[in-house]
Amino acid sequence: MGQKNAIFDAFDAEFDDELAALDGTGDKGLFPQPPAEDTPPPVDVDAPQKDASPEDVIFGLDNDEFQERIIPAITIQAFCETDETRLLIERAGDDRRLSRTSLTVQEGGLAAATQYLRENPTPNLLLLESRAPAAQLIAEIDSLAEHCDEGVEVMVIGAMNDIQLYRQLVARGVSEYLVPPLQPLQLIKSIGELFADPDQPFLGRSIAVVGAKGGVGASTIAHNLAWSLAENASLNTTLVDLDLSFGTTALDFNEENAQTVADALRDPDRADDAVIGRLMSKFTPRLSLFTAPASLSSHLDIPTTAYDAVIEGVRRNVPYVVLDLPHLWSDWMETTLLNSNEVIVVCQPDLASLRNGKNIIDRLKDARPNDAPPKLVMNMAGVPKRPEIPVKDFAAAIGVEPEIILPFEPQLFGTAANNGQMISETDPNNKASLAVDHLASVLTGKSVQPPEKSLIQKLLGK
Repeated sequence: MGQKNAIFDAFDAEFDDELAALDGTGDKGLFPQPPAEDTPPPVDVDAPQKDASPEDVIFGLDNDEFQERIIPAITIQAFCETDETRLLIERAGDDRRLSRTSLTVQEGGLAAATQYLRENPTPNLLLLESRAPAAQLIAEIDSLAEHCDEGVEVMVIGAMNDIQLYRQLVARGVSEYLVPPLQPLQLIKSIGELFADPDQPFLGRSIAVVGAKGGVGASTIAHNLAWSLAENASLNTTLVDLDLSFGTTALDFNEENAQTVADALRDPDRADDAVIGRLMSKFTPRLSLFTAPASLSSHLDIPTTAYDAVIEGVRRNVPYVVLDLPHLWSDWMETTLLNSNEVIVVCQPDLASLRNGKNIIDRLKDARPNDAPPKLVMNMAGVPKRPEIPVKDFAAAIGVEPEIILPFEPQLFGTAANNGQMISETDPNNKASLAVDHLASVLTGKSVQPPEKSLIQKLLGK
C-alpha cells in the first residue's frame, strides 16, 4: 500500500489499526497483490538559509536521510476526466524521474478504463480519475477489478476528501487515493513509493558542477564543495571526475589511483556496486574519489548509456554525489545535467560567461520544469585591472541571482592547490571557505561548520 495522502495524516490511531488489519490477515481486496518475496550577499555566510525549493518541500528534503527513489521501467495507463488532471499527469510523465516508464494518457474515467482492460493487457499501474459520487465510484471499482490481472497497482484521483470512501477503496486493494490540488512531484513521489525496489531503494542526490566557459574554476568549486559536504557537513559524499582527458581531481587531492572512472565507463555492464567500490579511492572516512585518467593516450568514445549506468551505480551507494563535469556540450553531458538533482553553473563576471551561462541555465529551466533552477556561482570576482560586468547587471541578464560570489584569491587557492589541500583545510575561516560551506548548507539544509585548526596547525601557520 502506498503512503497515505497528506490530507489523511491527522487521522486517529484507530484507523491506522484498521488499515494494518487490512494489510495483514483480513480482506485482501479486489486487486490482490502477489505474495511478497522474503527479502531483507549575494552571499552573506551568516545570513539565514534560503527557503526550500518546491521540490524540497514536497519530498521532505530537510536532512541527509531522504534519497530519491528509483522508479523502474513500468507501464502506466492513465484515464482522465478533466483537462487539469491530464495536464498534471503529462507534466509528471515528462519528468526525468519517470524517464524509464511507459506512460499513456487517455480521456475517460473508470468506465473507459474497464473497456480498455477488456481488450488489452493490464499495465503495472492504473492511474484513474473519477469525480463520481462515492457509491458510483465503489461500484465502478468493483467492475474494473473483474478485468485486472493480479499484482496491478491502482491509484485513484478523486474529488472527495472522504475518509469512509478512502477506507472502502483501500479495503478493495486500491493502492493510493489522492485529492486535488496536486503537483507533479507529489504524483511522482506516490508512484515511487509503490514501485520502490527493496534491493535498490534509493538514489543519492547528484550535484552537477559545470563551467560556463573553460578556466572559470568549475573543478575547483566541485572539489571544495565535495570536501565541505563530507568533512564540514559530515555527509558521506563521492566526487566523480568526468573530465576524462584533463581531470584534476587526482592532482588537487594529491591522490594517485591506477584505476579510474574510465574503467567503469568502458564496461558499464560489469560495473556493479562491488566493482565501483573497488575502483574508487577512500580519501577520508566520509569522502570517496572517482578520479579521471587524465591521459591523452587513447580516445574514449563512451556512449551516453554508460555514463548513466555508472553515475546511477555511484548514487546507489552514497547520499551525495558531486559530478565534476568538463566544459563541453554533448548528448551525455546534456543528459547528465538534466538528470541531476542540482546543477551549479560557475561563471566569471565577463561577457562569454554571461552568454554561455544563460544558454545553459535557460536550457535546463525549460527541460526541468519540476526542478529548482540551476544555481549560479560567480568565481574570481575582482581581478585587478580587469574590466568586469557588475554582479547586479550580470544577475539581471542571466535571470538567476548568484548563490555565492568568490573573490579573486590567488594566494589562498594557489597555496591549497600546491599542497594538495582544499581551501577549508588551508584557511577554514577565509571568506571563500565560508562561502563554499554556505553553498553546501543551501544544498543540504544542514548547518555546515568549518573545522577548528589544531594547536600544531596554528603554531605552524597552517
